[in-house]
Amino acid sequence: MLKSLRATCVGGALKKPWPYQKYQIILLNIQKHLTTCSHQYGPTKKDISVPLPKSYDPKFVESGWYSWWEESGFFSPEFHTKLGKDDTTEPFVICLPPPNVTGSLHLGHTLTVAIQDSLCRWRRMRGQQTLWIPGSDHAGIATQIVVEKMLWKKENITRHQLGREKFVEEVWKWKRECGHEIDLQLKRLGASLDWSRPNFTMSKEFSRAVQEAFITLHDDGTIYRGNKLVNWSCTLRSTISDIEVDKHPIEGATAFQVPGYEEPVQFGQLTYFAYPLEGSDNEIIVATTRVETMLGDTAVAVHPEDVRYKHLIGRNVRHPFVDRFLPIIASETVDHEFGTGAVKITPGHDFNDYELGEKHNLKSVTILDETGLITCSSQQFNGLKRFDAREKIISALKELGLYRGQKEHAMVVPLCSRSRDIVEPLLKEQWFVRCDELASKAVKAVESGELMIHPATHHKTWSHWLTNIRDWCISRQLWWGHRIPAYRVHLRSDHPLHDEVNNSNFWVSGRSRDEALEKASEKLNIDESCLLLTQDEDVLDTWFSSALFPFAVHGWPSQTENLNRYYPSTLLETGHDILFFWVARMVMMGQKLTGVLPFKEVYLHSMVRDAHGRKMSKSLGNVIDPVDVIQGISLEGLHARLEDSLLDAEERATSRKGQAADYPKGIPECGTDALRFALCTYKAQVEDINLDVNKVQTYRFFCNKIWNAAIFTMNALPSDFQPSPVDEFTQDSSIMDKWILSRLSHVSQLVNDGFHGYDFPVVTSAIYKFWIHNLCDIYLESVKPIIRNGSKEATTCQNVLLLSIEAGLRLLSPFMPFLTEELYQRLPGKPEENIPSICLAPYPEVAEVFFFSFQCMIQSLKTMYRSV
Repeated sequence: MLKSLRATCVGGALKKPWPYQKYQIILLNIQKHLTTCSHQYGPTKKDISVPLPKSYDPKFVESGWYSWWEESGFFSPEFHTKLGKDDTTEPFVICLPPPNVTGSLHLGHTLTVAIQDSLCRWRRMRGQQTLWIPGSDHAGIATQIVVEKMLWKKENITRHQLGREKFVEEVWKWKRECGHEIDLQLKRLGASLDWSRPNFTMSKEFSRAVQEAFITLHDDGTIYRGNKLVNWSCTLRSTISDIEVDKHPIEGATAFQVPGYEEPVQFGQLTYFAYPLEGSDNEIIVATTRVETMLGDTAVAVHPEDVRYKHLIGRNVRHPFVDRFLPIIASETVDHEFGTGAVKITPGHDFNDYELGEKHNLKSVTILDETGLITCSSQQFNGLKRFDAREKIISALKELGLYRGQKEHAMVVPLCSRSRDIVEPLLKEQWFVRCDELASKAVKAVESGELMIHPATHHKTWSHWLTNIRDWCISRQLWWGHRIPAYRVHLRSDHPLHDEVNNSNFWVSGRSRDEALEKASEKLNIDESCLLLTQDEDVLDTWFSSALFPFAVHGWPSQTENLNRYYPSTLLETGHDILFFWVARMVMMGQKLTGVLPFKEVYLHSMVRDAHGRKMSKSLGNVIDPVDVIQGISLEGLHARLEDSLLDAEERATSRKGQAADYPKGIPECGTDALRFALCTYKAQVEDINLDVNKVQTYRFFCNKIWNAAIFTMNALPSDFQPSPVDEFTQDSSIMDKWILSRLSHVSQLVNDGFHGYDFPVVTSAIYKFWIHNLCDIYLESVKPIIRNGSKEATTCQNVLLLSIEAGLRLLSPFMPFLTEELYQRLPGKPEENIPSICLAPYPEVAEVFFFSFQCMIQSLKTMYRSV
């Protein structure tokens, strides 16, 4: 049924293919029905009496198993106890980095799943109680923008036309649909997550944790409200985090299409102009890439040892457009080689200048409003759009004889990753987290070895970031997110302290308005009836709630059984690109709010790029959907998918070109197992992954090789075959039998050591070589004549072959769960073992396999002794 539906949905019987999201929702409803049936009649196991296809078929192999695993409870740590295993030992706990509910998963998520699931399945097979916690992130800005695009595309309506309440309802509707799709994708990838513990960073339980964290940190002064420089998106009219600022390097004059401007805006040019010296006919020439910000200049800086300007230090220059004198100050941060060696200082619109301004007590002047319009005392520029003002200022400088020319210059252009607007440093009153003390403890945790980071090359980055940290801006001017539980306190107009309190910008935080009112009354010693409270309209930075994830998922701030049992986590595995934005903040919040590190080890993987080494992005049109690699898709199908997306016309055109260039024949069907295995073969610790679909297809052929070897083994065994005890068949084993068992021993050693060291390329390479070079190419070929001839050695060969195939499947299972389960279920087993699934079978240990080799060696020595 599902197979025919899938064919229909992707265009088999319909004139026009259904949108992928609609197809996924239909499948979800069917799976819900099947799940309901399973609850009534028990877990439904796949029918293994059905004949196997002659060759490996990913669709056949991957159907049926996941629902059985999930319904049977194999992924729950409590199942460990049901098996009668020791649950007093320390469990293995890991959290899935919560994917954003902005759409479907990408290949970066797939790499994370492939790595984490292999670790969880390996630990589970080794008998360790294992908990892998699922979750998703509300992703404030990203999700709000996606929903805005969706509403505009479908209904031609903006969020402002809808209003905040109705817009948030639309986001929740999106979240429910998108969250289901993400869950389906994770299950399709074989992720052995414990779905009885779902998490969402905007759920009622999680919101309680976020609220508690803010109030606790605000009450002790760690969170404060201040007027500081922030990253500002004029298009979004909100602060944004550093990770949402794309730093785009250019070598010279380059045009950018900026939202709100019909014509492209030029960057990569140095503009030279002169400031007249006060009380003199002389001047000092400065150079800048953002001449429009000169309206906010409050100083000119030179290097103290620069002989060209040393005599001018302490003098003033006159601003040509506003009534202001600018001091010439000395700073060792000035680069002699930049421009003329004299630089304009604009504390209100540059992060470095802001720090210099703090040091020299310079005034910070804001010359832009929230929308990017000029706001200053010079009426000739006031009200102009920022980049229109640029041209007007240059013209005015020319009229005054102060313009000194332009030349091309390499620079980095800060772009908002969400809106593609030019990011503006802007002075805004926002909420901040004091980070110095928190960061210091995080640095010490790594230096002392209490927190291990793999690979160790990231230690330097960790230390550098955290010792040069700025306070963290955690407020956002959005509608979707955790509304800040802080209240501005006002006094009624007739109160004698009205002016004093109202001008003091006094804030309190509380779980409710009543609690905040009580707190304000107590702090001010003023009766509640005299107070007026207004809750902040802003929401919290997504990274603030994400920083609580390792303990909030267990019910914190309540002291739950889960929190006591499963916190802290054993490992945090994620991409190195969010080492500072997420990992460091989890460490800081964990130490501050729970008193312990949130995890003991961190493993960082690299980024997944395309086959040419380029970052996957919409602008390049090279983004690959993992589902397309799993099930395959034609070039026409790829193009059709674009039409159903929220990409704009230009992005769709770019994507079509990229798809046609990279996949002229489409993407071949590779299957989940091949994709997972391929991703784990890359050296993800030290270099980015340039994913080539052809390499994934190579491992699909590997799956077929395993398939053929297993089918040969099944056909080589009598229908009533029962495996013999090892000590029985090793007595009659041949040299080849001993050799393959020694290889099995060797690969088990390599694989377990590799897993312990998070060296996945070593693990996958060892397994691949064992299957292809040892088992299939040599041993299997050597025993074929013996088995076919039915000689007396055949029974021994059958036992050794079955042992090798079965152990080989167990070795491979963490990476290829579907293929190995399909084949494992059909192999004859020992009735007394009663192992329901390969995911619960013992992982081949060196001790176990060495026993086989040892038995063979003893038998060989006995044979040699008897022949003497």
